[in-house]
Amino acid sequence: MKFFIMIGSVLGPALMMFLCYQSKRWMFFFDSLAVLSALVFGNISAMAILQIIKDDTVFMTNIHGLFLNPVFLTSGAYLGLYLIYVLSKQTLHQVGDFFSKR
Repeated sequence: MKFFIMIGSVLGPALMMFLCYQSKRWMFFFDSLAVLSALVFGNISAMAILQIIKDDTVFMTNIHGLFLNPVFLTSGAYLGLYLIYVLSKQTLHQVGDFFSKR
């Protein structure tokens, strides 16, 4: 499983970059999905913290129950891949600018 996570974190953003260079529609799709994922991720986090404050619980295990939510995990995983994709795209753009100015 660790192997698949490591390979996926490299191949996922690489596939995203490839698809974006094929069609700009993919870029819109990936960006829109990132916005939706950020909203879901943030709202689930906020609701879990609100519930802990409301219940007046201070045990750290309560907040860790959040990691059992598959929607939270899926949206967080996509945001991780998207972040690597954006950083890779930005890095390639800067490298292109660097070599074109020489």
